[in-house]
Amino acid sequence: MKMAGRIAIVAVLVGALAGGVSARDRADGPAPAPRPGKETRTAQEAKVVAVLIDPATQNPVVVLEGTRDHRTLTMAIGLAEATGIAIPLQGVTPPRPLTHDLFLTLFGRLKVSLHHVVINDVRNDTYFATVHLAADGTAMTLDSRPSDAIALAIRARVPVLVEDRVFDRGGAPPATSDPKKPSI
Repeated sequence: MKMAGRIAIVAVLVGALAGGVSARDRADGPAPAPRPGKETRTAQEAKVVAVLIDPATQNPVVVLEGTRDHRTLTMAIGLAEATGIAIPLQGVTPPRPLTHDLFLTLFGRLKVSLHHVVINDVRNDTYFATVHLAADGTAMTLDSRPSDAIALAIRARVPVLVEDRVFDRGGAPPATSDPKKPSI
């Protein structure tokens, strides 16, 4: 079955979960550093529920659900990013490695392990994430687009975490139209 067909099937199965689209998943720059004096942010593990086509915009979205409080987060992504997430989500193994498969193979050969990924910010309708790795006992954190972080995490079977403040800002439809919040 072709990939577009697989994405459409996923959309039909879980289309009710996406009430709309939040922000475009892209990287306009690095995520901001934590502010001095701020309390440590809390995050919860999230399950990647689906990749589907938003019926209102005809754009692909990824839907995440928090395992602690079951809030959902819907992020608009590109078609290539949707494919990169949908393939391992459906348990499909492509005949040739895709980019994320290649990176995980490279990590393995360089003895770098992927521990988890965190969707940690949303600014100006753009989501940000970090990928947490370790090499030779040294922890590393890399800035990432959320779609790439999710695609890697699914393949490596490591947790996807979403900070509560991201759920707060982008995870629930606003009661009223507020231009400061991403629309969903």
